[in-house]
Amino acid sequence: MSARDQLTPILALADVEVNGARAWDIQVHNPDLFSRVAAEGSLGFGEAYMDGWWDCEALDEFFHRVVGADLGRRLELTPALAWLAITSRLQNRQTKARARRVAKVHYDLDVDVFEATFDARLTGSCAYWLNAGDLDQAQEAKLDLVCRKIGLEPGQRVLDIGCGWGAFMGYAAERYAARCVGVTVSTEQVAYVKRRYEGQPVEPLLMDYRDYSGEVDHVVSMGMFEHVGHRNYRAYFRKARSVLKDGGLFLLHTIVSGERSPSIEPWLDRYIFPNGVLPTVGQIGQATEDLFVIEDFENFGAYYDRTLMAWHANFMRRRGAMAAKYGERFCRMWDYYLACCAGGFRSRRISVGQFVLSPHGVPGGWRLER
Repeated sequence: MSARDQLTPILALADVEVNGARAWDIQVHNPDLFSRVAAEGSLGFGEAYMDGWWDCEALDEFFHRVVGADLGRRLELTPALAWLAITSRLQNRQTKARARRVAKVHYDLDVDVFEATFDARLTGSCAYWLNAGDLDQAQEAKLDLVCRKIGLEPGQRVLDIGCGWGAFMGYAAERYAARCVGVTVSTEQVAYVKRRYEGQPVEPLLMDYRDYSGEVDHVVSMGMFEHVGHRNYRAYFRKARSVLKDGGLFLLHTIVSGERSPSIEPWLDRYIFPNGVLPTVGQIGQATEDLFVIEDFENFGAYYDRTLMAWHANFMRRRGAMAAKYGERFCRMWDYYLACCAGGFRSRRISVGQFVLSPHGVPGGWRLER
């Protein structure tokens, strides 16, 4: 049986046809695609898209169907994927020595890539769309929600673990008169935050979260826990607890997997988030035992689909300029990244949410009207 004959019925399980007429059907330009996928799995499939071997009009909907049907588990295990699975189980892929790899591959890209994609504040995590009309409003709503959930007051000091381009710190300083310190392993992010928020009580540090010391009123972390790794979850929460005042709150905003043992997607691991792995709600609960009381968990995973599609629309409006500077292959990589993640959240196999954690439990219980 040919590689095409093997792959075609697998795609049919997700109602996807080869060279079909529907928007989510794939259009194959190079017949070697099928043997490439047979040999290299989903990594080869993604790289073939980058190389222009196939296209899809509605790439996000294609991934919604593929992820929802769990087709990845139906492909034969390739040697590279087997090795990735083994090393992720046996090694600590998120040691201090390896932590900067994700910055080199992704976060240290020139800032204009993220300016072409994100909102005005460069908020690189899921927005909160409940009463928002556009991306900027939805991201500001998310940042304000975080401030309200921790009960942020003027003059309080907040640590942002994985501060990104400073969206939360800038918002908290401007709107709540807070004093903020953030840690990141990206030199580009530190430089950007220093430029943008010069004169504000905002301090970005080029530092692994494990090396931070001090005392703060509150801790927040958005879109960073996905880089921590299961071998480090307990150390991560111990660090947060060690710097947090007894009356403070810790808000953790993270993607969570619905699988007991989340798999690592090799294409994303190579091109977007090296050494990243999604936690489960159960893993977070276990890692916080005897350190924090879980006061609240809000799941708004469906909002990440909408956020990613807004990012995709932004990038497509600037795609010509991006292609002129970075090339067509980079743009196809970015398109693939945004669309495959949007489809994943649309399938609801992955979610995103916010945990509110307290060291000893809020007297009388934590309350916030959403």
